[in-house]
Amino acid sequence: MESKYNRYVLVILTIFCVVLIGVTSFSDGWLAPLRTGVGYVLIPIQSGVNRVGVMIYEELADYTKLKTALQENERLQKEIDRLTEENNRLSAERFELERLRELYNLDQEYMQYEKTAARVIANDSGDWFQVFRVDKGAADGISVGNNVLAGGGLVGIVTDVGAHYATVRAIIDDSSRVGSMALQSGDTCIVGGDLTLYVEGRLRITNIQKGADVKEGDRIVTSNISSKFLPGILVGYATNITLDNNQLTSSGYLIPAAQFHNLREVLIITEVKELEEEP
Repeated sequence: MESKYNRYVLVILTIFCVVLIGVTSFSDGWLAPLRTGVGYVLIPIQSGVNRVGVMIYEELADYTKLKTALQENERLQKEIDRLTEENNRLSAERFELERLRELYNLDQEYMQYEKTAARVIANDSGDWFQVFRVDKGAADGISVGNNVLAGGGLVGIVTDVGAHYATVRAIIDDSSRVGSMALQSGDTCIVGGDLTLYVEGRLRITNIQKGADVKEGDRIVTSNISSKFLPGILVGYATNITLDNNQLTSSGYLIPAAQFHNLREVLIITEVKELEEEP
């Protein structure tokens, strides 16, 4: 509003000055006193006009700077949005690459078994992937009893197969039992699923015979005599092994090699053992 008022004043003063200048432009001698008087009036007015002009110029310059700054801000915001999107994409690709590299290393570790990779497409319920589905099925050579790997070790076993999907029961499921052994000694044990216990990141180890050499930190792998699981697959690491009250067996806990809160890709071993009850 003030800027608009200043412009009106400038226009009026400019017109007034033009009239005065025009009047004093006549060279008649009788106008000499008038020219002198006009000089006294015109000089302050002209100074005022100049000041108003400078103010308007500065306002226009400030407006131009503001407009330029807003345009630059909009451009920078678009650039930030583009870079943020690109960074998110690169992060997702990096995480996927890390997972695929992990699967590749797992594939190399168990080269004796034929395997196929699959993506996890659903889990049945809960926070953990105790029962989940993958995008490979009978059409891809998958069958009931196939062992499933991820994250450095055993994940579970295929329990149901469709043409283009398969259902996997993980080793953390309450109904799961894995015939296992300590890799260092070959002494056998059973790894039992327990969802309540897995909240603490552990599973249970039982049926360790008295005098068996199963101790803290031992690598626990699938047993040679397991009827459902192929031998030598890492299940996890033993911890807190103690003698049972019956003084005949020991038990303890296992830290699983795989993680079951965010499974994305798995390897499915296409070889199958004869399906019988676990020992």
